Amino acid sequence: MLSRTVRRTPTVVMALAVTTALVACVPGTPPAQPGPGPGSPDPTLGGCPMMPADSYWHADVRGLQVDPSSAAWVSNIGGSSHVHADFGSGLWDGGPIGIPYTTVGAGQPKVPITFGYDADSDPGPYPFPWNAPIEGGATSGGDRHVLVVDNSTCLLYETWDSHPGSSPAAAWYAGSGAVFDLRSNALRQAGLTSADAAGLPMLPGLVRYDEVAAGTVDHAIRITVPRTRNSFVWPARHQASSSGDASRPPMGAWLRLKASVDTAGLSHDARVIAEAMRTHGVIVADNGSSWYISGAPDERWNNDVLHELDRIVGSDFEAVNAAPLMVDPNSGQVR
Repeated sequence: MLSRTVRRTPTVVMALAVTTALVACVPGTPPAQPGPGPGSPDPTLGGCPMMPADSYWHADVRGLQVDPSSAAWVSNIGGSSHVHADFGSGLWDGGPIGIPYTTVGAGQPKVPITFGYDADSDPGPYPFPWNAPIEGGATSGGDRHVLVVDNSTCLLYETWDSHPGSSPAAAWYAGSGAVFDLRSNALRQAGLTSADAAGLPMLPGLVRYDEVAAGTVDHAIRITVPRTRNSFVWPARHQASSSGDASRPPMGAWLRLKASVDTAGLSHDARVIAEAMRTHGVIVADNGSSWYISGAPDERWNNDVLHELDRIVGSDFEAVNAAPLMVDPNSGQVR
């Protein structure tokens, strides 16, 4: 859905290998993808946790100190730019609005997968159904993320620039991919990307309808910004920029909605999301549009209510210093 600038800088670029992989794995024509109907996919992930309770995703950042670079970062992202919920109901450019995910069980066959950024990716096979939902739809020219949870192992498989093979058992092609254990705080090796530019899992940072309807989003939210610099801070593992401009936020920069921002006038769903941005914050995970927060498509979203978040602007945020939360630089566990 979005054009990502300087999407990622791979550890190894193998143009010949990528070309060969693309020729060998011509995308097939899988059955039409099912729409994100009410109640699907399984919001409980088959009993798997959405990361451990002591993961950074669930950290409360209200008590953290403001980062000394906060004003510069907010200005660079856009102090007068509005928050936008990059998810909702219905279609946009022919595809669902948001980043979809699906769950599979032990019986789902695994398929081979070839990666453009092979050195940065976790090898296959991956348990991808032939009609796994693709961000933007099957014909999308965007980021084409695929997120699949195997609820028999609680492993999360995520890919970027994802293309199915010519048949259900044929190999897929993806730009990059990563596998995360939803029960573990292990981070990827420093310097490696994932399906996201920051090297983090995507699914734990998505706003999902069921949690909003229940009244609490208990995790930080994935966000994009137009420009980042060539560095990353914990918990991120990867950078995606050629600029050393210190006024740009690094990948992994953590921001929160200021305590002074009044959310009382927002409808229930918008207020729940806004309060999550105050309590758990937003984490910079990719280059894209200013203040775009990520979520999963669902036909139950009321897009007009989600647009109420547009009342919040960049200057309503402040960056925080998340270092005091860190137990170990190679772990996502927090104090």
